[in-house]
Amino acid sequence: MPELPEVETVRRTLVPHLVGVTLAAVRVRERRLRVPVNVASLRQLAVGQTIAAVRRRGKYLIIDLRGGTLLLVHLGMSGRLTLESATQPLARHDHVVFSLSDGRELRYNDPRRFGLIVAMASRDEAQHPLLARLGVEPLSPEFSGALLFALTRHSRQPIKTFLLDAHRVVGVGNIYASEALAAARLHPARAAHSLSGRETERLAAAIRDVLERAIARGGTTLRDFVDGLGVAGDFANALAVYGRDGEPCVRCRRRIRSVVQAGRRSFFCPGCQRSR
Repeated sequence: MPELPEVETVRRTLVPHLVGVTLAAVRVRERRLRVPVNVASLRQLAVGQTIAAVRRRGKYLIIDLRGGTLLLVHLGMSGRLTLESATQPLARHDHVVFSLSDGRELRYNDPRRFGLIVAMASRDEAQHPLLARLGVEPLSPEFSGALLFALTRHSRQPIKTFLLDAHRVVGVGNIYASEALAAARLHPARAAHSLSGRETERLAAAIRDVLERAIARGGTTLRDFVDGLGVAGDFANALAVYGRDGEPCVRCRRRIRSVVQAGRRSFFCPGCQRSR
């Protein structure tokens, strides 16, 4: 957490408030994030620049500035990027604070400090080590059952593990991989290469549908996720399998089960998602 729907929700809620606004100043109260904040670079490349756009690549937010620079933001496990009144007292974990030309502040809060904020020249984006090898966007026109079939042909990984590899399909994340596999009626332990063309068509459609429904409901708030305006997401109330170990399946009423795969817990229905 946050995964693609949460990051996209943050982006959508911030865009109307940030585009056209200038970054007037920046305070770095704690630079020890996953990638230590380069304070000098942040001030040199960002301060005084006007925000032209806010984009997303996988789980990264990209804030484009008109001076030919950008901010790359990752929320890590517990990060928030929220718009606040400058009169609102700073929270304990507000590590980076941007003062905006409209008098408000954009605050990056991250209790676990697994996220990052990097300033760079726009021309370096495609070659940046954090972005260069990212896979296909699951909500892009390029993503399809046929592409997923081609990508899985030589992988003996479990399909759930395969979907979490950002070098293949970017941003799906643990919650939504479990939910998409449940919707497609595919067992998370199935070897990726064993899926048929019909099954990858079904899975690609399920991935897109689950992500779009999650975005429409503001993402999934399990503990502390909020959007760019501080509002929690509602998709937790629509989860079919994730976090529902021992509860009845919404389709067949069998008990949901869970297993650990590659250090992450996968949830599935043994009735609807048979191993073969």
